[in-house]
Amino acid sequence: MRLFVSVDLPDDLAEPVADLQAEFADASGLNFVEPEQAHVTLKFLGDVDEERLPALTDELGAAVDDSGVDPFTVRYGGLGVFPSLEYISVVWLGVDSGGEEFTRLHESIEDRTTAMGFDPEDHEFTPHVTLARMEHAGGKELVQDLVRASEDADGEEFAVGETRVEEVRLTESTLTNDGPVYSTVESLPLE
Repeated sequence: MRLFVSVDLPDDLAEPVADLQAEFADASGLNFVEPEQAHVTLKFLGDVDEERLPALTDELGAAVDDSGVDPFTVRYGGLGVFPSLEYISVVWLGVDSGGEEFTRLHESIEDRTTAMGFDPEDHEFTPHVTLARMEHAGGKELVQDLVRASEDADGEEFAVGETRVEEVRLTESTLTNDGPVYSTVESLPLE
């Protein structure tokens, strides 16, 4: 099972995410994420043997409790890229508010999962929603222009909306010819 830990965006934000992606329609080389599958990844776990699931879900539940994060409101807005504007591999939607809670959840999950033997993250955690992956640099200049405009804007033009986060999910990613299909393995409520 190919697994990751996430906070999913609700269905009512799929259309605003699609509208934001449409801003990049003329940028060649982008492979867009399905708006209905938009999420914030807290930890990518990779291939996990099904026999490890009970222990993993126990540890993730403990990590969520350890984080001390109660249900919170998150506001999604702004644009960014990884790793840099000069070499773009991912275009993302940022988190205007709620970033501290995401970071606390990530750190707690990271501690518990690395103690179980999962690989530690090799980069600093930045809460974000992946909008697209750049397959080639044909549309790089348009992406750069939009990201710079987002940095200069008051935030409203590149805002998607806000929602209440009440759970973290252990999610399975099944790779298909039409792209990944996500399904929830376990829901872990914030209390």
